[in-house]
Amino acid sequence: QVQFVESGGGLVQPGESLRRSCQTSQITFDTYVMAWYRQAPGEQRELVASVRSDGTADYTESVKGRFAISRDYAKNSIYLQMNSLKPEDTAVYYCNTLARPPSLLQSWGQGTQVSVSS
Repeated sequence: QVQFVESGGGLVQPGESLRRSCQTSQITFDTYVMAWYRQAPGEQRELVASVRSDGTADYTESVKGRFAISRDYAKNSIYLQMNSLKPEDTAVYYCNTLARPPSLLQSWGQGTQVSVSS
């Protein structure tokens, strides 16, 4: 079964930064487009960023210029550098392979909470 282990969440103030990490197993990592998702209370899970096998990335409009996704093939891991955090970035963040909609994916990690508040 596919496994995703996320880490790096926490409570920060607006304008601060966090770096999220996600290690995967049981998938052929280099063949998948990998992605970060988030789910705020009362909201549906949304795609935040994705990174292809060649390292090129896409971002949802609200995080462009603030977030950066990357991947490390040696560690079967992806990362999300989150800068200039805003209260509206508060959510549980998950990593997974790319799917639209995210509800198509059946195996998820536990996710980690990111809270942005003054």
